Amino acid sequence: MRDSASTLDHVRTADGRRLRVECSGDPGGRPVFLLHGTPGSRVGPRPRPMYLYQRGVLLISYDRPGYGGSDRLPGRRVVDVVQDVAAVADALGVDRFAVVGRSGGAPHALACAARLPHRVTRAAALVTLAPRDAEGLDWFAGMAPSNVDEFSTAVADPGGFEARLFPRSASIRADPAQLLEELRKEMTGDDRRIVSDNGVRSMLLRNYCEALRTSPYGWIDDSFALTEPWGFDPACIQVPVLLWHGARDAFSPVAHSSWLAERIPHVTSVIEPSSAHFGALRALPDVLSWSLADISPREAGLLHEARAPRAPHTASGSRSR
Repeated sequence: MRDSASTLDHVRTADGRRLRVECSGDPGGRPVFLLHGTPGSRVGPRPRPMYLYQRGVLLISYDRPGYGGSDRLPGRRVVDVVQDVAAVADALGVDRFAVVGRSGGAPHALACAARLPHRVTRAAALVTLAPRDAEGLDWFAGMAPSNVDEFSTAVADPGGFEARLFPRSASIRADPAQLLEELRKEMTGDDRRIVSDNGVRSMLLRNYCEALRTSPYGWIDDSFALTEPWGFDPACIQVPVLLWHGARDAFSPVAHSSWLAERIPHVTSVIEPSSAHFGALRALPDVLSWSLADISPREAGLLHEARAPRAPHTASGSRSR
């Protein structure tokens, strides 16, 4: 089944939805799921395929429901990512794997760690948000005005939030550089330098365009999911977790990571004093190395060697950013 990593582009879930999948790196390497930001897609920023191949990494990405080529799942919660990640892993013949999530994908990585402890070896959450109902956390403190406005509207006026994202998404789809220019107004100097790199800029523009290619529903549903109860308790996570955050992040304030670090049992917390939100892209190679530390290819679990085979559900082979 692992040979399918180079050809599989869609997975069919148990409830009949299609998920658009993309794998890069070494098809026989150690598997890591990379969960994209908000808005985002499977083609979001990541190390080059040759870099991954040389390090024996199979990087697995997919579009969350409503983004890119994946069918929508109305009313989804953060915890609902678990069934989709499991379906993709089954289709690829992968038993155990690491999970890395950036920005809007970070809470989803924590959900996998909480609900799939028998399959997730390690989980990393970069520039994550905390749950909206986090006790003792001023959720909006230190957050960029644009994100305060968007998340507040998603909570107070869901219909109005949805209505205004339709024309905005159409405009960004026609010119994805528009979103990047909007974000630049609230970036630190370090973030501006990172996104001004031609390679990073190209990946981000392609990412935004693909995310909104069919509709804004992925963005809409992410925003609702991130501001509603996640459906799991981060304190129940038992696998090793890395929290990485830039101290100067205004899109996902660092206090959110600090709140989680106080509650997740087996946690390593890294706060970079001079970094902000997009510094997570610079940290990603080191985070991938951490996610696979002390895990052999056999432990990463190919072909369900330690358990009976499962029939895979396969088809053909806000702005937390």
